Amino acid sequence: MDVTEKVKVGLTREERGVSDEAHSAKAMGSGLLPVLATPAMTALMEQAAANALEPFLPEGWTSVGISLHVAHTSATPLGMTFRAEAEVTAVEGRKIAFAVRAYDEAGEIGHGTHERFAVEGGPFLAKAAKKKR
Repeated sequence: MDVTEKVKVGLTREERGVSDEAHSAKAMGSGLLPVLATPAMTALMEQAAANALEPFLPEGWTSVGISLHVAHTSATPLGMTFRAEAEVTAVEGRKIAFAVRAYDEAGEIGHGTHERFAVEGGPFLAKAAKKKR
């Protein structure tokens, strides 16, 4: 399956969240402070990328993350809205590359790159299940 026919460089998607206790570094185990956790920021970046691709994939297909390189450059206090943007920067067969950025109400809080791979759900899960044997 080749996604290059439908997914084009420049495709973007944005997702939003609220920095609350459940998204805090303390709650997620990535630190001790009551601020937005890096894992919460990166999860929203991945969600934006995954959701950008879903409408273009055939039934039974999805995408999986294969790399994520980010810098978390500014702390977000609890109670603030934050958002993540993903923009397609390259499509090579079933591999799609993204530039990702995250912002809170005061400005940019993180940036980086992310890659996803389009997979057929059934065979992908079957291959993963073989590891349990």
